[in-house]
Parts: sequence; structure tokens; C-alpha cells
Amino acid sequence: MSKARFYRVRFVNENETWEVFARDVHQSHLYGFIEIEELIFGEKSRVLVDPAEEKLKAQFDGVRRSFIPVHSVIRIDEVDKEGTARITAATGDKVRQFPGPIPEPRDP
Repeated sequence: MSKARFYRVRFVNENETWEVFARDVHQSHLYGFIEIEELIFGEKSRVLVDPAEEKLKAQFDGVRRSFIPVHSVIRIDEVDKEGTARITAATGDKVRQFPGPIPEPRDP
């Protein structure tokens, strides 16, 4: 029997770093996007409530598939088990946007 796969996806959204867990991540047919499907959130029976995870649950409520721009993705990891989704402030000191193409010089 094969082991279940889980993916931890970290991406920047509106000056925050979002970390979510999903069962399926792949390149989208839409150019420049990554597709995230079957998002996983913590169990509903937990006593402690994490406000960041609740915000993410509300944000993705009813979403079957999400398209994340490639330039917003920081990292995608395949992990053994799902974890807690979270939001952290993107202060800019550790998160950098991937450089775009260097424009070709034009002849005068």
C-alpha cells in the first residue's frame, strides 16, 4: 500500500506569508500558476483555536482548487503528515521575489 502524500505550500499573499497543506499540487494549465487541490486543515474537535488557521479556513471555504501565481510561491515541500496552516507577516527581510527576466538592451 502506498503512503499518502501531503504537500506544504508557502506563498506570499498581500504582505503575509501563508502556509497551507494540500493533498495535490501541480502546474496549472493557466500559464504562470500552480494548482493546489484538497486543502487540509486541523481537526474540528480541537479545544484550542488558532486564529490564523481559522482565517485560512474561512478564506478557502468552498474552494475546490486554488490557483497561486508562480512568482508568489516561496516553497513547496512533500511532507509525511499534514500540519497546522498558518499566516505570518512577510517583513521582507527573508522573503524575496524571484527576479524577472533581464531586458535586452536596445540599439539606438
